[in-house]
Amino acid sequence: MYEQHFGFAELPFSLTPDTALFLNQNSHREALNTILVALKHCEGFIKIVGEVGTGKTMLSRILLARLQQGYVTAYIPNPFLSPDELKFFVAQEVGAQFDKDMASHELMSALYRRLVQLCRQGRQVVLIIDEAQAMPRDTVECLRLLTNLETEKRKLLQIVLLGQPELDTLLSRPDLRQLKQRIVFSEYLKPLSRRATSEYIDHRLSASSRGEPLYFGPSAKALVYRASGGIPRLINILCHKALICAYGRGDQRLRLWHVARAVSDTPEAKRLPYLFATIAGAGAFSPRREALG
Repeated sequence: MYEQHFGFAELPFSLTPDTALFLNQNSHREALNTILVALKHCEGFIKIVGEVGTGKTMLSRILLARLQQGYVTAYIPNPFLSPDELKFFVAQEVGAQFDKDMASHELMSALYRRLVQLCRQGRQVVLIIDEAQAMPRDTVECLRLLTNLETEKRKLLQIVLLGQPELDTLLSRPDLRQLKQRIVFSEYLKPLSRRATSEYIDHRLSASSRGEPLYFGPSAKALVYRASGGIPRLINILCHKALICAYGRGDQRLRLWHVARAVSDTPEAKRLPYLFATIAGAGAFSPRREALG
């Protein structure tokens, strides 16, 4: 839409997690380091919790990219699975010999044999579960049973849980206390600070530009931070809409007014009283109208 106008090679604020645009900020760096250390020490469960839009899926993609040589990884983006569906998925991902007519205990035996084989080859198996708060209770218990697969020296399967704060609520159930006790390492993804938000915007503009990065005014960045609360997904939404607005007017720079228009059209953004003065007389934001100019 506006890539050619601003000299972008790709959209800088797409909502699709793109590891090429990842900025290793403190909270994400700490979470990634915690996961890598925990995996090195063969802990059974690692838990990462963050609010909606804080970058959990991006973190899982970065982790998958880091776990290459010596690892066998399985990634579940939607864990609303039955216990049997979970076991079949893991068995398939690690290359176990099984068929779908197997009884549950036979499937576990086949999975165990394959995990032992991988262990003897010096390969570590890691299951990464995104949106883990959506797991049914029985499936969570199945996860615990899967981590019972071990040798005398080490766990054969390690599990990284990424989820919204509701994951903590789920794991606080009395009947899941055995699993909760096995979580030795955990981190909480925090929103970006004002400075980090500015760096995040600059990084994405620079990484996406063919030449000189687009100018994004400091007051406009400050408004993005205040309206988004430092949540990366909201930052992307606001910046994308601001770019549409600037493109529709033929502007070559991003200023406060463009962001204010974007905020006015984003119900999830924080409502700031002084915005009404900023956009007074401008009319309602319309992506179609802005794009058409």
